[in-house]
Amino acid sequence: MSSVSFILHKPQLSENIGACARAIKNFSFNKLVVINPKPTFPNDKIVATSVGAKEIIKNCKVYDNLESATKNIDYLIATSSRFRNKNIKHINLNDLSKLDFNKKIGFLFGSEASGLSNNEIIYANSTMQIPTNPNFKSINLSHSVIIVAQVVSSLIKLKKSNYKKSKKVKSASKKDIQAMVNLCVQKLENKNFFKPSEKKPIMLENLRSIFYKMELSEKETRILSSVFANLAKKAD
Repeated sequence: MSSVSFILHKPQLSENIGACARAIKNFSFNKLVVINPKPTFPNDKIVATSVGAKEIIKNCKVYDNLESATKNIDYLIATSSRFRNKNIKHINLNDLSKLDFNKKIGFLFGSEASGLSNNEIIYANSTMQIPTNPNFKSINLSHSVIIVAQVVSSLIKLKKSNYKKSKKVKSASKKDIQAMVNLCVQKLENKNFFKPSEKKPIMLENLRSIFYKMELSEKETRILSSVFANLAKKAD
């Protein structure tokens, strides 16, 4: 998480700066960078709206210009609601999965009033547009930050996590599943379930397909077999 920076270029509202700090902390990020903010930084309103993210405001780096703020960034992505007719790569949120988060990644956000100019966009390696209502594209600054933070956090955790089933959970063998399915089919046949008869083959095919693709455990298979057996008794 420490390799990712969220960079606010000329933010105008104290409330938005504080809300951005809170947003990145929600998803375990801690690097907030502010470039030439309009309000005095920091101030009480910024701290108040950051709620539990006061340490992010305290450790926030403030720069006078975009060049100095991004000189240590390996890959900079500029967020924009407008398509730029520039020779620059355009990506979407799904493309973030291709990034190497071992490198220093920066997400650049423009001011609330005017966003990012073409002169500011040129510092970026690529631009990214958050998909929105095409008739209402403008998103609040802190909302943009929290959307990107959530997506990036999920991607980093997904790449780092190695999910494994509990060793206590044993997958059902094909033999177990076949026995369970055959019991189900037998009980259904006893009740003349497969009607009309010409549709029985496809009904059996669909029924077996449901159980075979469920990746059942041994315990779940036993429970289902017991359910089928007992339902048949109740019906009798």
